[in-house]
Amino acid sequence: MEAGIVSLRTGRVAELPRPDWERGRAGPWRSAYVKHEAPGPVRAAALGLEGDEQFDRRVHGGPDMAVLAYADAHYPSWRAETGIGEMGPGGFGENLTLSGVDETSVCVGDTWRCDEVVLEVSQPRGPCANISRRWNVPTLQQRVTDRAWAGWYLRVLREGLLASGATLTLASRPHPEWSVERVFRLRYDPALDPAAVRWLSGCAALSATWRQRFAEQAVRLG
Repeated sequence: MEAGIVSLRTGRVAELPRPDWERGRAGPWRSAYVKHEAPGPVRAAALGLEGDEQFDRRVHGGPDMAVLAYADAHYPSWRAETGIGEMGPGGFGENLTLSGVDETSVCVGDTWRCDEVVLEVSQPRGPCANISRRWNVPTLQQRVTDRAWAGWYLRVLREGLLASGATLTLASRPHPEWSVERVFRLRYDPALDPAAVRWLSGCAALSATWRQRFAEQAVRLG
């Protein structure tokens, strides 16, 4: 299996205007959500792409969330649904916009190679309100959650250069039963499969944050 890098993007923390429905809140919001196309190859390191930033490091960044990927195939549907013609690569704050794959075909624990770089799928992305803020569509975060079209995070196991137009090749798939979509849906509706929730709480390939969330859910489920 292969995935093409349609767009490779990085962003710096910036102040952004409040969307219409948040105008009552004081001041702009700060985020590195807006990503810009890299003019050439970018080094992928353990903590992310060179030149990329995260505003709130409590919930973004770190080794388990070094690189955010999103499926290019989703954008035509989002453009048609929202009427926002410019919604495309980078529109969901991702570093890598990928062709040929999506949440149903990528699995937790997958390792992907691109020349010397090795990436590992660590967790689904948990969509936050910044998705709605960025596009001034208050319901967009919930729509992303309902469809499980949130994207996924990657660890950088071996550092090196990545660039738009390059190809990622699937190198290993230890958990073919755990697609990003399946794991995502269990996070938001653990009652779908309590046994699976308990198993995921101990899955070493999954990020520590998501393992902890599943462990807490397993306790509540009994």
